Amino acid sequence: MTDKFQPLRSTKTIQLTTYRRDGTAVGTPVSIAFVGDRAFFRTYDKAWKAKRLRNNPEVEVAPATVTGKETGPAIHARARLLDGDDARLARKALARRHPALQRVLVPLAHRLMRYRSLHYELS
Repeated sequence: MTDKFQPLRSTKTIQLTTYRRDGTAVGTPVSIAFVGDRAFFRTYDKAWKAKRLRNNPEVEVAPATVTGKETGPAIHARARLLDGDDARLARKALARRHPALQRVLVPLAHRLMRYRSLHYELS
C-alpha cells in the first residue's frame, strides 16, 4: 500500500482547503502530525473551518509554509472529526511533532478563549 500523504511528511504545516456551501475554496495553514499512515490536524469549535468541515468534509491538503504558501501539489482528502481514544492519539501526535506550539501554546489559547479543541484525521 502506498502512503497517500507521503508528500506531506517532510513538512510540519499544510494548507488545508475547505469549501463553503456555495463551493468557494478557503485555504488555512494548519499543523500536521502522523502516526503510522494516519494524518491529524487540530482546530477549535468556533473556527470557520470547523463549521465548513461539518457541512463538507472533502478537503484539499498541500505542503505549505507557516503563512500558508503552498510548496507542493495538493492532495484530495476527507477530514473526519475524532473523539475518545482517537482524539487523544491525535493530540499526543501533534504535541510530539510541534512541542512548543501544539503542546503548550495552542491548548493554552483554547483554554483561555474557552474553545473546545477539535481533532481531525485525514483519509
